[in-house]
Amino acid sequence: MIPYIVTGFAIAGVMIYLVAIYNGLVGLRNDIDKAWANIDVLLKQRHDEVPRLVEVCKGYMQYEAETLRALSEARMKYALATTVTQKAVASGRVSDSVLNLFAVAQHYPDLKANVVFLELQKQITELESQIADRREYFNDAINLFNTRIQEMPDKLLAGPMGLKPRAMFQVTATEKSTVKVVLAPTHV
Repeated sequence: MIPYIVTGFAIAGVMIYLVAIYNGLVGLRNDIDKAWANIDVLLKQRHDEVPRLVEVCKGYMQYEAETLRALSEARMKYALATTVTQKAVASGRVSDSVLNLFAVAQHYPDLKANVVFLELQKQITELESQIADRREYFNDAINLFNTRIQEMPDKLLAGPMGLKPRAMFQVTATEKSTVKVVLAPTHV
């Protein structure tokens, strides 16, 4: 009778352990989905601000049609993206285009003095900062998830659950590049 009780406890212990692993993996997968949803909300907010920014700039930047077109195209590609990876790549293009627009705007003093432009620039810059913060959380969740599904014994359950490593939200080449700062000569 005692061997049956010990065997029953052992089986129950293994089952509880497997359920804990399963629940942990499900929780990590859901954390990733939640983290992406939080990023997606911010990307949508930025997406909604871009047309206003383009409209404000059109009146001042007659000779910068290519810059405005690139931003509009990047925004359109984001709108058409369906997967997380496609949205991440499209988001990087929007970020690059917005940064380029802000850099070009420096050559237009009237635009830089426009209250609406300054407010939009502030809002978009704040959204970019929030996206960066959320992207860090997203990448941490992905890293933990990818590590867990590759480690034993979690790997034994990850396969049957169909869990595969996920890609992190990568920075764009523009974000990696060094910003060139041109200082005006000082008069002594």
